[in-house]
Amino acid sequence: MNFCWKIILALLIFSSCSKDPKSNNAVVVTRHHLATDIGAEILKNGGNAIDSAVAVAFALAVVNPSAGNLGGGGFMLYYDADDEKTFALDYRERAPQNATEKMFLNKEGDVIEGLSLNSYLASGVPGTVKGMFKAHNLFGSIPIENLIAPAIKIAKDGFTLSNFQATNFNKYKKKFLNGSDSESIFIKEGGFKEGDIFIQADLAKSLELIQSRGQKVFYEGKLADKIVEDFSQNGGLISSEDLLNYKVYLKDPICGIYKEYDVCSMPLPSSGGIAIIQMLNIIENFDLKNYSHNSLEYIELLIKIMSFAYADRSKYLGDQEFFDAPVENLISKKYAEKISKKIKSSEELKVEPGIYFYEGDQTTHFSIIDYEGNVVSNTYTLNTAYGSGIVAKGTGILMNNEMDDFSIKPGTPNVYGLIGSEANKIESKKSPLSSMSPTIVFKDSKPFLITGSQGGSMIINTVFQEILNTIEFNMELSESNEKSRIHYQWKPSVLFHEGLNKSLIDELSKNMKLMERKIGETQSISLENGKYQGWSDYRRPDGKKIELH
Repeated sequence: MNFCWKIILALLIFSSCSKDPKSNNAVVVTRHHLATDIGAEILKNGGNAIDSAVAVAFALAVVNPSAGNLGGGGFMLYYDADDEKTFALDYRERAPQNATEKMFLNKEGDVIEGLSLNSYLASGVPGTVKGMFKAHNLFGSIPIENLIAPAIKIAKDGFTLSNFQATNFNKYKKKFLNGSDSESIFIKEGGFKEGDIFIQADLAKSLELIQSRGQKVFYEGKLADKIVEDFSQNGGLISSEDLLNYKVYLKDPICGIYKEYDVCSMPLPSSGGIAIIQMLNIIENFDLKNYSHNSLEYIELLIKIMSFAYADRSKYLGDQEFFDAPVENLISKKYAEKISKKIKSSEELKVEPGIYFYEGDQTTHFSIIDYEGNVVSNTYTLNTAYGSGIVAKGTGILMNNEMDDFSIKPGTPNVYGLIGSEANKIESKKSPLSSMSPTIVFKDSKPFLITGSQGGSMIINTVFQEILNTIEFNMELSESNEKSRIHYQWKPSVLFHEGLNKSLIDELSKNMKLMERKIGETQSISLENGKYQGWSDYRRPDGKKIELH
């Protein structure tokens, strides 16, 4: 029997909760086709958007281990159609209680290369498991044991590797040569090949424990004990107290108005919502009818707007519990008007020469709308691809390297080239600043665009351009997805692009360095011709959208 159908059959346990759908349709879009199948099957059999999201999140931890996770964290936006209210769920990783500002510096005060990325010190306290349970407790309708079951089955039986994923495993072989359990899981003699069946026995057992004993087993039970023991034996900081005291926060989203649209995204410690609203406020002062998409004038305008937003991100943003960021000013129309005047008078920020930064497949986004109009926009991560590369002994769980998202040393770029200040310095129990930007755009009080991206520091600009493409240039998602994106982040002074034409490259190269590369990866849903349409970014070949009618 085809393996995908085995998974679908396992989901038939939900059929007893089926209910008649409303007239509007439902959509699930994720980075992996098996996760999409699972999420869609739950919706078809009576689950709501949160039920689908929880099952998708656990499934992606199995089928997309480079970013899907149990050992990481993230952000979720949830729109409740009945109450017409949007909630922001912060299950971001936090610094261990014994973390210190100079923990990644040597005696001379210089950054110790690799320590914040590839060691046991690199991990923050993970929040994904508690985040999914919190979301389900608040808004779910199907027993969570049933939602974890599909992930367990895939981990036990294995799934077929695509060429893309097999190649990715082999690409990161050196990262897995770290003495942890990752060597036996992610390294294969002769390398992985397309068609290989990938089984994760320890991860299946961990998922079974979570299914039978709940979130407590991860934060104060058998799994917590295994994680703490492994970290204590290898110089890590995560303790029993860190896991026991971890909290998920339900917050108000950060929202702004762009013309006749309401735009909601994540508040701090995500910088994404603030930056996106700030950039939309600025560009609102320019008549985009006078600009052709990806023309020289349009790209130059985007570059200037991105420069101001990323400079403010660097200077002002950090965990709001530890630093009083001037959020209201940054997202105000008045502040945006001041910046637009500077841009119109050709006043630019001075940018020092920078270095190229690495950006991997470290984050994943999924978007869901159910038959009732409830919405989930969720982005979660291990930070860089496969996080620290360390699997906590006996768990099968990859751990994050989120500590690198702090300002390891103010003024020194992190792995994404992002410069930080005192606002984002390392402090005990603090959350590092993030670029993750799950976003919902509303028109006439109805969800119009549900989107988000992977891509490290590129996430913000990817989402920004997706919004502009759909609103200002009336593009359907399929067309928006095929357009070349750009990314500019103030420092380093490099314009990243996806294959602009030669005349544009020649002109732009007169003032800055250009580099061609893939930018972001959106998993989006939009309202097109009265129906919700999904689109899985072609930049990730394993992704899939399912539209239910």
